[in-house]
Amino acid sequence: MSCVATGQDQYSDGLLSVKKRFSDIEAAALAEAFKGVRTGDGLQKGLFPIRSTGVTTAPIVSAAKQYLELLSTPELIRSQFAIDDPEWRRWFNVDNGIYVRQGLSLKEMSEDQRTAAWKILEASLSAKGLDLSKSIMKTDCTLSELNGNGFLDEDLYFLTIMGTPDATEPWGWQLDGHHLVINYFVMGDQVVMTPTFLGAEPAVTTSGHYAGNEVLQAEQDMGLAFMQSLTTEQQERATLANRKHHDDMQAAAHKDNLILDYAGLKVEDLADDKKQAILNLIDLYVSNMREGHAEVRMQEVRDNLNNTWFAWVGSVADNGVFYYRIHSPVILIEFDHQIPVGTAVLHNTNRPVRDHIHTVIRTPNGNDYGKDLLGQHLRNHKH
Repeated sequence: MSCVATGQDQYSDGLLSVKKRFSDIEAAALAEAFKGVRTGDGLQKGLFPIRSTGVTTAPIVSAAKQYLELLSTPELIRSQFAIDDPEWRRWFNVDNGIYVRQGLSLKEMSEDQRTAAWKILEASLSAKGLDLSKSIMKTDCTLSELNGNGFLDEDLYFLTIMGTPDATEPWGWQLDGHHLVINYFVMGDQVVMTPTFLGAEPAVTTSGHYAGNEVLQAEQDMGLAFMQSLTTEQQERATLANRKHHDDMQAAAHKDNLILDYAGLKVEDLADDKKQAILNLIDLYVSNMREGHAEVRMQEVRDNLNNTWFAWVGSVADNGVFYYRIHSPVILIEFDHQIPVGTAVLHNTNRPVRDHIHTVIRTPNGNDYGKDLLGQHLRNHKH
């Protein structure tokens, strides 16, 4: 079902100004060469060796090849880019209409193309990750119903392919849309699924076609439960601020070169049960990948667990509004309750609310988009 938009389909001068502002933000970010998220001490080297994981990527390669075979020449021009093209970094979690995306949207694809596109996601993600992606898409239908906005639609999510799908050569795919962005790099049997942006507004849908749809509630509830399980002294060490007044996310779109130091509570200082609890919280995000590669990723996390930090902003009450961050040399996760935008008609406030959630998952130290792995490959193989 594609949400039927009944409202706005014309630009106002104000909306065009917003569109230009986001174009300017992107242009400024792309003017900087990619380095990667890192601390003030600089990039930590040697974290991401080229190696065999023993987990096949053949189903992903096959699905992507079948999809590309269904595209016309004009569609290929829009949809396929070199493996090292800056198109990787051209993504934004904001609404359609104020940001222009490449590739084909699910909405404009033929039935065969759409089926093939979903097969790429089915081969790349876990069942949980696939279901979460679909649930996020549904929220754009709800926002269209709430606001009468013709630029919002559950099928306006755009697929691009980087490089040529291959069993050994590097390639990847990107899905880009409002509140859902997945960057998926593949090289041999290694996979990097970051940056991944997962958001929700409304987080809990109470009206319209998708009433009852809920998004990112486990990430919210498990994060709060972990914070509440800490001792008072541990909570104080984790807390960066007791009150949450604004959006706190640091590593969203166009922050590929963010310098972010570790802060909060160091996991090394926790008892074993609390270490397992934060591993379970991290796994909630990582397990959106297909199962075998999720386990490979979690082993990276476990290997760096003692140099992992947990930080908190906001309330620890059961109905609290908050931000949390998990940060290690190999993973950065942010969860942020945000100021209402699309649900402003439901919330009479300019403070963050539980109904608008942003999360982002990144690979610090230069391996977002698989850049570290790709760099090693290109140095060892002439193309």
